[in-house]
Amino acid sequence: MIFCGMRIISRKTLKAFWERYPNAEQALQAWYADLKASHWKSPSEIKSVYRNASFVGNDRVVFNIKGNTYRVVIAIQYQFGIVYIRFVGTHEEYDRIDAATV
Repeated sequence: MIFCGMRIISRKTLKAFWERYPNAEQALQAWYADLKASHWKSPSEIKSVYRNASFVGNDRVVFNIKGNTYRVVIAIQYQFGIVYIRFVGTHEEYDRIDAATV
């Protein structure tokens, strides 16, 4: 089997966000490329790369983007190598959601 990295659903969510906040584009594209090249099998593998990642339950992981100006919440299925982007927003918008259920 050929390694392809994580399958990310959906980049369109990121693109829509950086169209609203252009200064987030570079950081989100770098984060996306990093995820795409990864093949995480456990939370500890994520933590070894992203020390500030937060695990909030229900296989949700919160990433700080651009110096914690923005937040991305993903749902991850380790066994299939699939990442679902569940939320992208400002820190203030993040404070209004429940990251474990979004």
